[in-house]
Amino acid sequence: QVQLVESGGGLVQAGGSLRLSCAASGRTFNFLYTIAWFRQAPGQDREFVAAIKWDGGSTYNAESVKGRFTISRDNAKKTVYLQMNNLSPEDTGVYYCAADGTGSTRSGYNYWGQGTQVTVSS
Repeated sequence: QVQLVESGGGLVQAGGSLRLSCAASGRTFNFLYTIAWFRQAPGQDREFVAAIKWDGGSTYNAESVKGRFTISRDNAKKTVYLQMNNLSPEDTGVYYCAADGTGSTRSGYNYWGQGTQVTVSS
């Protein structure tokens, strides 16, 4: 089993910043996993935000967050981070961490966390 626990969400004003964390655990967790962040706004599909390969050398970002969000990981701590700067109300949603997968589709990942709420006020 693999457990993913997100934290760091909250309420922030437009233009502000937040840093989300995704802590991984479990006997079968493999540090070679690609880890991704997705988000889901009310009434909308879950969408890809960013992903990072096991070595941290390859990262992928959705066009909507390029230049504003940065994904990173600390394999020793089994934690992946999402630094979010210059937030806008359009970034509001529940942010989910996903592991053991590939690509930018929800079906591409095998493990998911419970999510953390991010709300950006205008």
